[in-house]
Amino acid sequence: MEIKGFHHVSAITAKAQENFQFYTKILGLRLVKKSVNQDNTSVYHLFYGDEIGSPGTELTFFEIPMTAPNHEGVNSISSISLRVASNIALAFWQERFEEFHIEHEEIQERAGRLTLAFKDFEGQRLMLVSDEHNVGVKGGVPWNKSAIPQEFAILGLGPVKLTVRYSEPTVGVLTEIMGFKYKGQYPSFIIDQPDIAVYETGEGGSGTEIHIEERKDLPQERLGRGGAHHVAFRVENENELRAWIEKISDNKLPNSGFVDRYYFRSLYFREPNGILFEFATDGPGFATDEDINHLGEKLALPPFLEGKREQIEAKLKPLSLENNS
Repeated sequence: MEIKGFHHVSAITAKAQENFQFYTKILGLRLVKKSVNQDNTSVYHLFYGDEIGSPGTELTFFEIPMTAPNHEGVNSISSISLRVASNIALAFWQERFEEFHIEHEEIQERAGRLTLAFKDFEGQRLMLVSDEHNVGVKGGVPWNKSAIPQEFAILGLGPVKLTVRYSEPTVGVLTEIMGFKYKGQYPSFIIDQPDIAVYETGEGGSGTEIHIEERKDLPQERLGRGGAHHVAFRVENENELRAWIEKISDNKLPNSGFVDRYYFRSLYFREPNGILFEFATDGPGFATDEDINHLGEKLALPPFLEGKREQIEAKLKPLSLENNS
């Protein structure tokens, strides 16, 4: 029972079409699955990733039209990192962000790596992190039809930052239940705030790190468009997932129990500060119901929703996926 790193991070958008344009055309990710939120089939669930949507490369979005903007604060997923191969790649992206008028900071060092923080069109807090000196879990394989040169392409998820008012309860779940280990800390860029602590799991490295920021000066975050909904961690298979369900329940953490998402199997629970965690299996994967060369081109529904396709499609606004193949 070892968590292998991140599986995916899911966030909120109010505009699926603009979201598709940004993450595929600007960032060069592949839309590997166009589906619906299985708990609310009236809205899209879009999955972006490497060439096959490998676990650890997936950034997903629920479209919730008309939702209010995210109000930043504590007890939140406050930054999502995306890995690139080198420091030179960060310079490429800095120029690209300037060309497309993307809000961004300067290249800065965090936790011993060069990083480039930026935001999408809805204010989603994102960061590119260089893998130049990274060791541990490997990144994914970029899609060869992306507009981004392969040497500069995004390789998958990097560190995820959690901002909490009191860090001890969250750290307790990570270390005492989930098996994370303390790695170190680095200074906050906010004056008079404590250092940000780094925890890692599995093989370690950028694709496994949770960064914990303690902030007592911020209000509670109110989730909306431009906010992150949950972070999912990789487990090997269904047997391990069921063992985790037992362990989470034994530790008196309220949870969803076993959930079949078809493309993977899941468990959901909230850590003590209220941030939603998911455990997700590596398989079966996104090629389960689509050819690997045509991922994300049509609305994909798991078998238990296929019988409602006509009603589901009638509620969805058409999404243009020009040049997604």
